[in-house]
Amino acid sequence: MSDIRFVMIGVGVLSVGFIVMAVFGTQYQDITVQTKEFSECYDYTDENVAVKIDCDEQLQNRNLMFGMVIGILAVGAIALVKGIRGTWDNDVKPEEMLGPGGDKKTQDDDKKEDS
Repeated sequence: MSDIRFVMIGVGVLSVGFIVMAVFGTQYQDITVQTKEFSECYDYTDENVAVKIDCDEQLQNRNLMFGMVIGILAVGAIALVKGIRGTWDNDVKPEEMLGPGGDKKTQDDDKKEDS
């Protein structure tokens, strides 16, 4: 796969990781504060009714989600580093190069071969 593709994939996966963390991480912010400050945790429904929940279970869910996001970010970082450290133009064969010096044949040589 081309090196620039790895850079693009890495940037995309990193962006997805940060978006997942921003969208799903906010629901665990309340649990973290409640666990540190109080002995009991509550979840508030849409009608503002407090429902008692298990703090340890919610913290475990938070840690699993955080681990998943770290995994996504790690995959994106690995792809980005692989793309950046790639050899880029060093692997191009001389016959595939375009521009001056890429193809040693001139147009006159091509005409002579066709005749």
